[in-house]
Amino acid sequence: MQYRTLGHSGAVVSAYALGTMTFGAEATEEASHAVLDSYFDAGGNFIDTADVYSAGASEEIVGRWLARRPEVRDKAVLATKGRFPMGTAPNDVGTSRRRLTRALDDSLRRLGVDQIDLY
Repeated sequence: MQYRTLGHSGAVVSAYALGTMTFGAEATEEASHAVLDSYFDAGGNFIDTADVYSAGASEEIVGRWLARRPEVRDKAVLATKGRFPMGTAPNDVGTSRRRLTRALDDSLRRLGVDQIDLY
C-alpha cells in the first residue's frame, strides 16, 4: 500500500480511502465488517464516512467494528462529515455552528470514539 501526507494536516493516509456510503444500506453489517477487515489487512488506514450515510447506520457499523478491533483505532485515520439533513426541524440541516456541533457530537457517539481525525 502506498501512503500520502494529507494536505498540511501531517496525517499519513493510504493512497486509497475506504468509503462507507453503502454500509447499512446496500451492505449488511457482516459484509461491511469483512470489507473493513480486508482493507486494513491490505494496509489501508483511511476510513471515510458521514452522518447521512444510511441515516447514521454507516457510522454505527464502523463504530462497532472499531470496538471489535480496538488495536486499529490508533492506526486509523477516521473522517466523517455533517451538513445534509438528518431530521425535519429547521436546525437539522446546514453548516451553522449549532448544527455542526450537534452533528459532530452525534457522529462521535455513533462511532464510539472520543475524536475524529478529519471533519
